[in-house]
Amino acid sequence: MEKRVFLAIFLSFAILAVYQTYVVPPPQAPVSAPMPIGPVDGPALTPQTGAPASATAPATAAAPAAQALVADDMARDIVVETDTVRAVFNTEGATLKSWRLKRYFDERGEPLELVPAGLPANYPRPFSLTSDNDASSAALLVAKFRPSASGPLSLGAASGTLSFEYQDASGLTARKSFHFQPDGLPYSLNVDASVDVQGVARPVTLRMGPSLGLGYTTGGAMTTTYPPTAIYHRDGSVERPSASSLLEQSAFDGILKFAGVGDHYFLSAAIPGTRSVRVEFQPVVLPVPEPDATETGKAERTFISYSVTTPGAMNMPFFLGPKDFDILKAVDTQMVRAIDFGIFAWLVVPLLQTLKWINRYVGNFGWSIVILTVVLNAIMFPLRHRSMVSMRKMQEIQPEVKAIQKRYEKFKLTDPERQKMNTETMALYKQKGVNPASGCVPMLLTMPVLFGFYAMLSVAIELRGAPFFGWIHDLAKMDPLFITPILMGGSMFVQQKMTPSTADPAQQKIFMFMPIIFTVMFLWAPSGLVIYWLMSNIMTIGQQYLTNHLTSTPTRPATGGGTSSEKRAKLAGSGATLKAQGQ
Repeated sequence: MEKRVFLAIFLSFAILAVYQTYVVPPPQAPVSAPMPIGPVDGPALTPQTGAPASATAPATAAAPAAQALVADDMARDIVVETDTVRAVFNTEGATLKSWRLKRYFDERGEPLELVPAGLPANYPRPFSLTSDNDASSAALLVAKFRPSASGPLSLGAASGTLSFEYQDASGLTARKSFHFQPDGLPYSLNVDASVDVQGVARPVTLRMGPSLGLGYTTGGAMTTTYPPTAIYHRDGSVERPSASSLLEQSAFDGILKFAGVGDHYFLSAAIPGTRSVRVEFQPVVLPVPEPDATETGKAERTFISYSVTTPGAMNMPFFLGPKDFDILKAVDTQMVRAIDFGIFAWLVVPLLQTLKWINRYVGNFGWSIVILTVVLNAIMFPLRHRSMVSMRKMQEIQPEVKAIQKRYEKFKLTDPERQKMNTETMALYKQKGVNPASGCVPMLLTMPVLFGFYAMLSVAIELRGAPFFGWIHDLAKMDPLFITPILMGGSMFVQQKMTPSTADPAQQKIFMFMPIIFTVMFLWAPSGLVIYWLMSNIMTIGQQYLTNHLTSTPTRPATGGGTSSEKRAKLAGSGATLKAQGQ
């Protein structure tokens, strides 16, 4: 029976590995050319690199710019500082130039930058304002907006507003306001935007440009990440279209609870709520800038660009921050679904909340994982104990079972006589008080907890950059010295040796390879997950020792003429036992 349990565990992890490899693939260039960005966003992209098309193509002469009536004298930066964010806006286009998260750090140990750097000049920056008229849109992209503040704004934990305004002699008027930390939400912006032409309100589009970070991973194999992907919530479900599927359909209309771009740990999204909007996505593939192209061995980086359009003036919240469950929930209860917990979300959420609650008192997520593992194994103790006891009983009567099987092995599977073997085997189980399912089912009931823990530790941003002790400086990354995976494999070997077995010697030798297989699988797993599995194995070893002590039945005598089970097996081989049962 335990053979099926180990096989189920192995197949389950194989499925998880396939899911990580193929369902969540690494960044790669779209299979065909992305859609042209057009005159507002920049030139079309080539199919291979996503680089702008050749500059030798004929260009249309630009219309002379109208005289600015309300504008800034020159393009300059305006800095806004809060407790959690350092934002830099530029008056040219009134766009976001930088958005650094003070409490999260990149591979170089600097505050994490969410706005991609090093993009071509003709690509839109976040919050680029356009409308339905090409001439007005082109003017707004280069207009020098007049800011409401001439110097840096230091808000701390308080709310604050930075506004921009532009007007020219053609009758074009544009306004844009950014309300920081509305209702005390640290990574949120309420954005007001409007465009008037000759006093007539026009549709408003905010283009966010290529979104989220570098577009590639600098940590190599030591960093587990997911590529940036589009995400939107509509009609009660969350969709994450791939870059290739966006080439077929890129625009989505209607009531979208939220829509934007997310990667492994961070999210850039508009939150229309109950408003009807139009959201357009576009994959963008660009070369990796030097020197990172040489250091990382990556030639391309992948982004997803998105824009939001409303029929008139826009008043909409945006979120640019971490996929922290509590932070997202404070913005909107449905925003937590931006975190991809998978099919075990119903279990992952309480596990995550419990882990965070423990960490409030412990102050170290590594030890919090250890404590939570101990608690979970204590809760599952009755199920595992029942499974272990059943396995031991199955082991004790295994000689009798094999004797019955041997007596009927000469009959074909289709022979009616073969059915008597099952009848006799079940009669033996009943006589000995053994339920063959009781050894497997309790163990399988613990599998959702394993999968839930796997999902939680794979995507929980709380583990990103969280140290444990010694050489483990980031629980979201692999163990750089491979110490914990090796210890995990050793503990699994000890556990397997202690577990009662009904398999024949050849099968037991095959099972001895499973610790090796699991060790290899866990070499590149997040160290937090390996710590959980290691501690779970240690707890299971202790529980197995306790069960062996309570049952006080040796698994195999060292000497002697054989156990009573073996003697009964000989009788069963001659048919005496079964005849005594009325056969």
